[in-house]
Amino acid sequence: MIRLLFLSLLLTAQPAFAHHPGERLDEVMTEQEPAFEAAEHPSVPDLNVADHSGKQLRLEDLQDRIVVLSFVPQECGEPCAEQQAVLAAVQAQVNVSPMKEMVTFVTVRDADVSIEAPWDGVNWKGVTLTDGATVIAAVRSFAALSNRDGSLPMAHVIDRNGRHAGIFHGAEFQKTNLTLYINGLINNAHAPKPPVEKTWWDRLTGWL
Repeated sequence: MIRLLFLSLLLTAQPAFAHHPGERLDEVMTEQEPAFEAAEHPSVPDLNVADHSGKQLRLEDLQDRIVVLSFVPQECGEPCAEQQAVLAAVQAQVNVSPMKEMVTFVTVRDADVSIEAPWDGVNWKGVTLTDGATVIAAVRSFAALSNRDGSLPMAHVIDRNGRHAGIFHGAEFQKTNLTLYINGLINNAHAPKPPVEKTWWDRLTGWL
C-alpha cells in the first residue's frame, strides 16, 4: 500500500508530467533525462528467442504492450549487470500500479550468463537467441537505431504496435524517469488507433 501511494504521488508530483505531455513526451523527457534518446522507427530488428522452457517468443506477440528490451552479452559484464538492477527497480515501480498489466520487460542474454537482478517473473522474460546468432550481434543491430556511440548498454522502449519509441543508455538514468516515460507512452497520442474502414469514395480516389 505504501509503495502504491508512493508511485501515485510520484506520477502526480513531477511538474513536467503533471498533465501527461502527449505528443511532447519525447521532448520533455529529452530535457529531463540526459541518458534518454528519442527514437522514431516504425519497427525494430527481428529477434528469434525462447525462454528457459524453450517456448518461442516473438516481439510481434507483445504489440499490445509496452516492451522494455535489454541485452546481456557475455562480454558486457558489470555495465549490463548494473543496468539490469536498475531496470528491475523500474519494474518494481511499474508493478505497484495498473501499468503492470500493460508492460513487459525482456532481457536477451547469452545462455551461459546468469541474471542476478531481482526481476519479477510475472511480466519479465529472460530469453536466449534460437537461430545461432550471438547476443552481441543482436546488440549491434539494435544499436544501429541509435545516434549515440554504443559504449553503454541500451534499454530499448518499444511502444504498442511495435514502434521503437526511445532508448535509455547505461545505468545512470533516474529510475523514475523511465517509469514516467512508460506511463507517458500508455497515455499519449502515439497509442495505436483502430483501423478506419475505407468508404467507397476513399477506394475510388485511391485508384485514381
